[in-house]
Amino acid sequence: MSFAVIKTGGKQYKVAEGDKLLIEKLNHEIGEEFDFDQVLLIGNAKAENAKIGTPLVEGAKVNARVLDNGKAKKKIVFKYHNKTRYKKKKGHRQPYTKVEILKIIV
Repeated sequence: MSFAVIKTGGKQYKVAEGDKLLIEKLNHEIGEEFDFDQVLLIGNAKAENAKIGTPLVEGAKVNARVLDNGKAKKKIVFKYHNKTRYKKKKGHRQPYTKVEILKIIV
């Protein structure tokens, strides 16, 4: 079974065909297929014939389909200073895109 390491949204993900993962929000519609062009490594389970990019693997792509766009659960940020009547409450919901990896193209 082959896998690849891709870079998107400032993060790196190890993916294989059929994987579903949450990544930083992308501007694609639900059901749309697209390619990840920034492939850092391609390998297989036995670690034979691994292609390591410098920094990217030439001509490699990872084909994916958008399954969902949404927001994660709310994170609460609470700041408090004792004895000074200072408190601040703030929430944040990080947008995400759920993708399914269809094919690794070498």
